[in-house]
Amino acid sequence: MTTTTLAVLVPLLPFLGALAGLAAGRTAPGFVRPLAIVPTLASAVLAVVVAVRQGGGETVDAATRLTPTGSVPIDLALHIDGFAALVAVLVAVVATCVQIYSTAYLRDDPRYPSYAALVSLFTAAMLLVVYSGDLMVLLVGWEIMGICSYFLVGHYWETPEARAASLKAFLVTKLGDVPFLIGLFALATDAGTFRISGVLDAVAEGRIEHPTLVALLLLAGVAGKSAQFPLHTWLPDAMAGPTPVSALIHAATMVAAGIYFVARLLPVFAASPAALTVLAVMAAVTMVGSGLAALAQDDIKRVLAYSTIGQLGYMAGALAVADRGAAVFHLLTHGAFKALLFLAAGVVIHAAGTNSLAAMARMSGLARRIPDAYWTMTVALLALAAIPPFAGFFSKEAVLVAAEHTALGDSTAAPTAAGWTVLVAGLLAALLTAAYATRLWLLAFRGHGPEAPDHGREPLAMTGVLWLLAVPSLGLGLTFGYLDDWFDSHPLEPTLVTAVLGTGAGLIGGVLTYGAWRGLRARDGDRFPLGATVAHPDAPPSVVEAEAVESHTPVYGSIASAPDPTDPGRLLLGPLHRHAASGFHLDAVYHAAFVRPVLAGAELVRFLDREVVDTYVRGAGAGTQWLGRLVRRAQTGNVQTYLSVLLAGSVVLAVAVVVLSNVNAGS
Repeated sequence: MTTTTLAVLVPLLPFLGALAGLAAGRTAPGFVRPLAIVPTLASAVLAVVVAVRQGGGETVDAATRLTPTGSVPIDLALHIDGFAALVAVLVAVVATCVQIYSTAYLRDDPRYPSYAALVSLFTAAMLLVVYSGDLMVLLVGWEIMGICSYFLVGHYWETPEARAASLKAFLVTKLGDVPFLIGLFALATDAGTFRISGVLDAVAEGRIEHPTLVALLLLAGVAGKSAQFPLHTWLPDAMAGPTPVSALIHAATMVAAGIYFVARLLPVFAASPAALTVLAVMAAVTMVGSGLAALAQDDIKRVLAYSTIGQLGYMAGALAVADRGAAVFHLLTHGAFKALLFLAAGVVIHAAGTNSLAAMARMSGLARRIPDAYWTMTVALLALAAIPPFAGFFSKEAVLVAAEHTALGDSTAAPTAAGWTVLVAGLLAALLTAAYATRLWLLAFRGHGPEAPDHGREPLAMTGVLWLLAVPSLGLGLTFGYLDDWFDSHPLEPTLVTAVLGTGAGLIGGVLTYGAWRGLRARDGDRFPLGATVAHPDAPPSVVEAEAVESHTPVYGSIASAPDPTDPGRLLLGPLHRHAASGFHLDAVYHAAFVRPVLAGAELVRFLDREVVDTYVRGAGAGTQWLGRLVRRAQTGNVQTYLSVLLAGSVVLAVAVVVLSNVNAGS
């Protein structure tokens, strides 16, 4: 088969698997798991074949007219360059791992058939975004992912946290999608086409009349989808969904879509220095703010959620200095180790019976109970902290090198201010990342207290996936010298200056956190036996997770933090801890600035509808009823009365005629 045919099958197979899984969910439940895994696995194999055939060479372009529009046509088009080929491999491989892991994680879940079908549809939508060569077709995949995330995040709909999180994710991302859609139409109007290749040609020829306006409109959608400041608040709350869904969203779909979109259309954004500066500031605030927030979270998955926001900030920072090679390289390595982190966190939550780091810190022997999750999560955390030679080190260094070149004027593709902004924020974020990664590892695996409950080894479907993802988390960064062809022949190797600065910042963050933990443990370790409601670990993992999420707020008063005086994050952040734990009160700000005015407006509309509009409607009805009563009184059924009224009426008419005649004659 041709490369084009194989590329068409890559998103098509998971889509067909989703349809078949939904159809077989009730009639043939035994086929649900094979229909979830086999199409996604086949898609991953085909994506690898497409990447090998593409080989970082000429872009594969193919198109057929989808529908005439009367103005700008819409084509069913493929546009596969080196970036698209590698990102598609990441998406398909991570989705396959998630599907395999989910067969054990949700083994007794009655809603597993619909869950598996939605994951397959989610995967197909992201692959459509990756391979699409037409912006309108890309938008279809973009919006399907939003719908899928709503249902998947709300999978545990019995819990109020899941219901609220799914609605919040949908509304916040839609808030960004409105200007995003306007920006797409404005871009296509200037370019005269929705085809990505045509848009890039129009940018090169200078035919985009308002590049800054278009870029800023598109950035609003990217901020919502990729959880960048100020539209990032939905992502931590989305941790109320199943852990495999969190892995899929954070590693390979949804949040990666926005970064990938900017990388695909980077010349559009590079045409506006103002847009790149805005993107740099957005990335810097996101990196630093999310790092501080992660250091204060108690829910292990919320720590990882803020970590994702910060790592996406690194990618956005690379794009802000017009280096899409560094951005996509970090996207690939991050997808591997972040999927591993979330899937390992699912094992940890199941073994500990809680999602609270404060509760885990008061257990001993957790690392011995789950050695697979312990060792693989250690690898992933080292990659997250960018410690050499793990994958995150090389990709994060690529971002810092790109920022350094722009800051020092070696690259003129972006403003110097953007380079300095990303470089300084990136180094500070490196320190914070190592700090919260160290804190998570110490609290989860170096606790002291009663023995962690033992429920035997986790299923092979869960542990095998962890070791599979540990391989790229460890070694993917070492391929930087072989990926140049896929990344516009742009070198990705680290430099001595940024390597020393970045690694040094990470080591400082890790050492400070370890020192704070040791000091607090020696001083207060046995004085604060923090109470926690621990779910029963002998239940299926999905049940344990749902109970753990639901029990966290009643026990600790907050889904985000716990009143734990032995937490090293509390010591390191000092008075900033309370604000960081709540995400710097952005939700409260949005509630005051947007939610309350909308609710007030809705209340006003309700009042006007009930008290004004309904009053007129009820008045018209009452008037008709009153008139009917009067007319009914005249209907007595007495013939003499009718004749008397008729005679009286005739007399009145005769008198009126005579009077009017005299008046007219006198005039």
